[in-house]
Amino acid sequence: MRKLPLATALAALLISAVAVAADKKDDQHKPDAKPDAALLEPQSSTTDGSVSVEGHSISYKAVAGTLVLHGSGDKENEPQVSMFYVAYMKKGVEPGKRPVTFIYNGGPGSATVWLHMGAFGPKRVVTADDSHTAAAPYGLVNNNYSLLDASDVVFIDAPGAGFSRLIAADDDKSKRDEQMKDRKKAIYSVDGDGHAFAQFITQFLSKYGRWNSPKYLFGESYGTTRSAVLANILENENSVDLNGVILLSQILNFDTSIDGPQFNPGIDLPYELALPTFAATAFYHHKLPQQPAALEPFLEEVKQYALGDYTQALMAGSRLGDAQKQAVAEKLHQYTGLPVDYLLKANLRVSGGMFEHELQAGDDITTGRLDSRFSGPSLDPMAKDSEYDPQSSAISSAYIAAFNDYVRRDLKFGDGQQYHEFADVDHWDFSHKAPGVDGEALQSSTNVMPDLATAMKTNPNLKVYLNGGYYDLATPFFAADYEMHHMPIPTSLESNISYSWYPSGHMVYAHEASLKELHDNVARFIEQTDNVKR
Repeated sequence: MRKLPLATALAALLISAVAVAADKKDDQHKPDAKPDAALLEPQSSTTDGSVSVEGHSISYKAVAGTLVLHGSGDKENEPQVSMFYVAYMKKGVEPGKRPVTFIYNGGPGSATVWLHMGAFGPKRVVTADDSHTAAAPYGLVNNNYSLLDASDVVFIDAPGAGFSRLIAADDDKSKRDEQMKDRKKAIYSVDGDGHAFAQFITQFLSKYGRWNSPKYLFGESYGTTRSAVLANILENENSVDLNGVILLSQILNFDTSIDGPQFNPGIDLPYELALPTFAATAFYHHKLPQQPAALEPFLEEVKQYALGDYTQALMAGSRLGDAQKQAVAEKLHQYTGLPVDYLLKANLRVSGGMFEHELQAGDDITTGRLDSRFSGPSLDPMAKDSEYDPQSSAISSAYIAAFNDYVRRDLKFGDGQQYHEFADVDHWDFSHKAPGVDGEALQSSTNVMPDLATAMKTNPNLKVYLNGGYYDLATPFFAADYEMHHMPIPTSLESNISYSWYPSGHMVYAHEASLKELHDNVARFIEQTDNVKR
């Protein structure tokens, strides 16, 4: 995954997933091009296949296609989005007793090629574990960790991403231009995106007769933000009670982001919550002054320090004395491997980009952001922050090439179309109207914890499962843990949340041993919550 350029620098620093600069646009991305008539109607291609999961063969029907989303009110007959999906449905089972899981990546505005080809689809692209994957031909293998043993799966591309397209269909060019501007403004936003996915899911349930199936959401990165908003919309606007919400590499409160916290002075929480990930990364690369024997006990020690002495020191601000500051810098050196002088110069506050650039700077090496196990040559050894993500560069080509070949050759969809890794987003509106807010009051910094909390309170049977990687510098695992332990829910609902952490990064599934564990954990979670008698 590579970084999406957004219009404002702060918004770009806050987003948690990454994508290529979207400079390759087909005609459907241009507002002066009238859309193909095929966009105005649902499309589908149905094929059959089988996958072996841990020795068991599963036959499935695959549907690659689109659903058309319409406006509301006086625009309810106006097509606005053609939304692409690939659904894999096990053959020979009763739909009402078969779980269905809706899966999407983040971005915002990302296609779902990553989870599709790396985690839970029937085919998996083979990539190197912590180094750059060799160029084509790429390996595509049976996915022994496909989620089809536990649930039908529906991979959804966000509006404008993948084969999904925004629709401006007026015959008049100037009106089409205005329509496209309106579409982008309405849909490329926290709330508009959530409502688009809700409309897609309710359409899918009707089209495939799945209203009585156990239902799950699985989102990664910004997809976890979406899941919180979407769960609340589905439950409280569409009367769709979910069995479970599965979160991978979570960010619900963007004030916890370690991407650019220097632009939000006085809010020191990101530094404190990222410290365990800095420590895990230094441990992995053997950059600590004294290498601990094991990672997890070391991280427990670092977490206690982060919430204790480190938090108190940062809260003191300019009142912190020189001797205290020196002591904290020396302790941070023990936990991060960064030089004491550097830490003092940084005022004890190191952003994600600074850490990625500095940890291995002595070797002119940049540390990965999405997965800090990865490293690559620094583009500019004199820079203050990292200028690219070695993990993104290491695997993106393999994923994109493998999917483009697979979707056309095996799924028989996409001829004559370009698959967009990311939507052509000029600006993403991060403002959000939280549940229970009167009038038009909007959050200026996105925090969807109230949305997930409301979904849990209005459906007290809803179970939530949080997963994350120790080596994720995009959405640090301790920040996700912090968010969950600050959810505005009663004590009685805290047991509805479960947690798992893995020795991997943002894309936990990029590490095969972690993928196996993730699969087993998620399959078990579904089996325990689907209410199906066996």
